[in-house]
Amino acid sequence: MAHSFTNLMNDRAAADRARGGGADSLSDPVTGDATARPIKIETRKMDFFYGTTQALFDINVQIPAKSVTALIGPSGCGKSTFLRTLNRMNDIVEGARHTGEILLEGINIDGPEIDVVALRKRIGMVFQKSTPFPKSIFENVAFGPRLTGIRDRRELDEIVTNCLKRAALWDEVKHRMSDSAMALSGGQQQRLCIARALATNPDVLLMDEPASALDPASTARIEDLIFELKANYTIIIVTHNMQQAARVSDTTAFFYQGHLVEMGDTQQLFTKPQEKHTEDYITGRFG
Repeated sequence: MAHSFTNLMNDRAAADRARGGGADSLSDPVTGDATARPIKIETRKMDFFYGTTQALFDINVQIPAKSVTALIGPSGCGKSTFLRTLNRMNDIVEGARHTGEILLEGINIDGPEIDVVALRKRIGMVFQKSTPFPKSIFENVAFGPRLTGIRDRRELDEIVTNCLKRAALWDEVKHRMSDSAMALSGGQQQRLCIARALATNPDVLLMDEPASALDPASTARIEDLIFELKANYTIIIVTHNMQQAARVSDTTAFFYQGHLVEMGDTQQLFTKPQEKHTEDYITGRFG
């Protein structure tokens, strides 16, 4: 079924009103320009290869700080591959490599001085399928801080509590912290994974289809959480759901066959796309 530009943006406006915001809450407070925020992550002339197969071609992207950037496009277009380059998750894939530059606040993340573990603390990741550890709710969130050397119980309690609150899960689990995380519902497990990612105090959150396996009510809670978290974090989300991209993101990037076709303010991209491929995808002519 063809998607209506107007309906997509009406969904976005309704979501903003429900959260107590409006169009201006998504923009620079002075200029009203959603792209006027400082740049957090940038890629320059980035090509990516799996062995001899090229998956991404000449990707030049600027990700604004403390905002939500959605990556959309058909399956196999390179969205998730691109996402995983940003915290070097592709390093663990045999034969994977890239050329060009990936910059975090102007620093090349592939530089010889870069500690990959420290990089992944700054750029956390939430996967499509919730992946709680077979441990208690408390130990899931405390896992990252313990790895960094934090042992004081009072400090761990504070970190766990704050992260569960930021992930909108505290009220549901505060009396069952010693219970297994595996006993939580799917939506709760995904919010627990978000809390676990927050526990290492990242600057950036990467989310790869974080709500694709959830029911509508749980999806709505994740979307509300994303909206709240962007006040303090730079969020990049891969989604196949264009209504979701329209509701939660400030900036949208459309990928097709390994190429970045178009990127810009979400409202503009969905209502007045500059490229025909973008319009055809959004209107459901292919995908």
